[in-house]
Amino acid sequence: MKILSNEQLVAAYRDAEKQGNDQDWIQLLRKEIRIRGLKPFRKS
Repeated sequence: MKILSNEQLVAAYRDAEKQGNDQDWIQLLRKEIRIRGLKPFRKS
């Protein structure tokens, strides 16, 4: 995976989730976000 800043990672995750991209890509981004300790997840 290309090295992304925290902001780029969150933006990529939200964009992928909004567009309904490949679920494997979304899971990979989500895993990296959790590793970094970020909390971009919206409460539903």
